[in-house]
Amino acid sequence: MAGGAREVLTLQLGHFAGFVGAHWWNQQDAALYRPTDAKEPPGELCPDVLYRTGRTLHGQETYTPRLILMDLKGSLSSLKQEGGLYRDKHLDAAIAWQGKLTTHKEELYPKNPYLQDFLSAEGVLNSDGIWRVKSIPNGKGPPLLTAATTPKPLIPTEGSIRVWSDFLRVHLHPRSICMIQKYNHDGEAGRLEAFGQGESILKEPRYLEELEDRLHFYVEECDYLQGFQILCDLHNGFSGVGAKATELLKDEYSGRGIITWGLLPGPYSLREPQKDIYRLLNTAFGLVHLSAHSSLVCPLSLGGSLGLRPEPPVHFPHLRYDATLPFHCSAILATALDTVTVPYRLRSSPVSMVHLADMLNFSGKKVVTAGATIPFPLVPNQSLPDTLVQLGGATPWTPLSACGDPSGIRCFAQSVVLRGLDKACHTSQLTPGTPLPSPLHACTTGEEVLAQYLQQQQPSVRSSSHLLLTPCKVVPPYPYLFSSSLSQQGLLLDGPPTGAAVESIPVLGALCSSSSLNKTLGDLAKELTKLNLRRWASFLDAGVEQDDLEEVLQELCSLAQCYQGGDSLMG
Repeated sequence: MAGGAREVLTLQLGHFAGFVGAHWWNQQDAALYRPTDAKEPPGELCPDVLYRTGRTLHGQETYTPRLILMDLKGSLSSLKQEGGLYRDKHLDAAIAWQGKLTTHKEELYPKNPYLQDFLSAEGVLNSDGIWRVKSIPNGKGPPLLTAATTPKPLIPTEGSIRVWSDFLRVHLHPRSICMIQKYNHDGEAGRLEAFGQGESILKEPRYLEELEDRLHFYVEECDYLQGFQILCDLHNGFSGVGAKATELLKDEYSGRGIITWGLLPGPYSLREPQKDIYRLLNTAFGLVHLSAHSSLVCPLSLGGSLGLRPEPPVHFPHLRYDATLPFHCSAILATALDTVTVPYRLRSSPVSMVHLADMLNFSGKKVVTAGATIPFPLVPNQSLPDTLVQLGGATPWTPLSACGDPSGIRCFAQSVVLRGLDKACHTSQLTPGTPLPSPLHACTTGEEVLAQYLQQQQPSVRSSSHLLLTPCKVVPPYPYLFSSSLSQQGLLLDGPPTGAAVESIPVLGALCSSSSLNKTLGDLAKELTKLNLRRWASFLDAGVEQDDLEEVLQELCSLAQCYQGGDSLMG
């Protein structure tokens, strides 16, 4: 790979994982093509970590995600399983066969109006039916976009988004999509509801061999594979798919990092008891099995709880989102993910996935929590020390792992990333001789400011921090969630709204090994012990036995004990 990139292979398992993944890849794609007048320097993040170069059958160079995704029949809408970069294999077969043909054509889903407009604006579909993809960064392909050639932003409406492929604007390699035909995405019958069902999928030779073939295809072309990042639904049967997939990766690729993001949609109601109980069971089984085979596991959700009692969704002061819309929730989670994964995607001095996990998961603490401030509240002409002092002693990020209120908890280790701040505001700009409002104002670099702030917040905690100039891109099809008090660059306006759409934002993101997990995992175990499983025999019928449940309960309690350490911030 170019520049000696430490490659990562991404696996997306499940439909909500597809939503988060679609936003994630759209944000990566937006970051690839910077306007020529962009202020931030190129190259802080290395796209080759996530992308691969290749060639179509027509010799055209492509740049596509290093990705394997699994979803259910009916989840692709108008997206072809083989993607759009290569000629239709059925058409090629028809040309080779000289006899009579009978064609049975399945009714096609109409393409989302947003994607029709997007393809028209991008001009990527040739008259011969072959996609012509955009230029490749790092000097490969045509020049970067300029303001004169950038198409007008196209914003999909929430009502037009039915599945994740309705807003994915990135072209995928033909080996990316793996469809599970035995279960349905839509309807009440044939659903992938239970952990045991998901486990059994990768016990079938058909699906296991398909996954292994795709893994070998991507892994064998890597020069330095650092590991795998897995986006996996926790609330449904894909938690079982994830458990078997991580077990396979651990066995076949020993020594590589495996970081798993367990994804849960927004808050739910108690009006559907079976779904709620299955959600609880799948989450518990998923967390235990994923943590056994992963280097690190992090639940991600905008809900307030992993248990049965619904909690209100988390609040962001400058975002206006609908917690019932996967399109909204997944966008926020993808933005957090794009920030907390920065350490192993850096071009210069990256922290490998294995080292990041080792720093956070000591003493058996395989599960971590995530948090983010979206956007980071910086006022134009204000310095980073000023902003951090204003935040005070409270936890500066919103919790994103459904572990409740973070106040008063102890942090054992943390990895923090702050991105999107202009270098001029990194340190104090006070006139020499002016009394310093805080020790942060005496720091000489932004990195020192951030590190000292974290030290003040949580003394005696193992802490790693990164400060980047590169912001997070939030251009369409990212939903417009931002309050009118933000500028185009996501800064807090100190005057009237300008009316300009927000295109990028500064973000503060964190991964923490936190004492809050002691209560969260313990409460999850307590709720499981209260269940009368005879009422939910169908969960056991799906391939899980009573002994398996007892084992999960024991493992949950053991995991919870790893995070004992009192509620005090002091070590």
